[in-house]
Amino acid sequence: MAAATRLISRLTLVTGGGSGIGRAVCQRFASEGASVVVADISEESANETMGSLSGDLRGQVHMAAVVDVSSKESIKKLVTSIQTHYFQPPSVCVNAAGITQDEFLLSMEEEHFDRVIQVNLKGSFLVTQAVSQALVACGASKGSIITVGSIVGKVGNLGQANYAASKAGVQGLTRTAAKELSRFGIRCNCVLPGFITTPMTDKVPEKVISKLQSLVPLGRLGEPAGQLIRLLVKLNCLFSLHVCYSE
Repeated sequence: MAAATRLISRLTLVTGGGSGIGRAVCQRFASEGASVVVADISEESANETMGSLSGDLRGQVHMAAVVDVSSKESIKKLVTSIQTHYFQPPSVCVNAAGITQDEFLLSMEEEHFDRVIQVNLKGSFLVTQAVSQALVACGASKGSIITVGSIVGKVGNLGQANYAASKAGVQGLTRTAAKELSRFGIRCNCVLPGFITTPMTDKVPEKVISKLQSLVPLGRLGEPAGQLIRLLVKLNCLFSLHVCYSE
């Protein structure tokens, strides 16, 4: 099937779709024919992303929605809204919502540790659970849940004990979800991008960015619309493996 149309009829939910990697995922999936639900904690950002999506292919209908992924009630409301609007749950879900609240371990506030875990790890769990429950309940024959991890979850990073812990956690979550949900035809994958230019990294001090760039063979940070997005599409369309990682 031509790349430009291989996702026609696919309904895709992207959390964190208002910016960065999430926005690039939304744009790529829409360009390949999917109907995209752009979910973000910022209504303005979600609407901006939705306004940038192509929608000329058969049956495409996009939707913007506000969601707090750390809240079970907010996610439940989102999934119900999607099913009411489209008469089906999303067959593809991308967990791209995430935050950072960086500080060195000796100085990190407990509330900052908790908040990052709530959004990055608990949020991925709650969305994965809600979407997979909806797919199983309606008897869907297949589904794909992709969670955006980070290389930091594998190797650690200065000043990011909370973020590293949350991203290490989503790897374990994905491995377990893949084992449990495979019998329902639901594939679960986690990708581990390196350092990508996003609003999140825009907050990182320039001297830290320079140090990070020196660790990358190409000498620069990755772009949201680069290799990671191509990998996400391949995971959705082609891969039979349950857990795949990209560094």
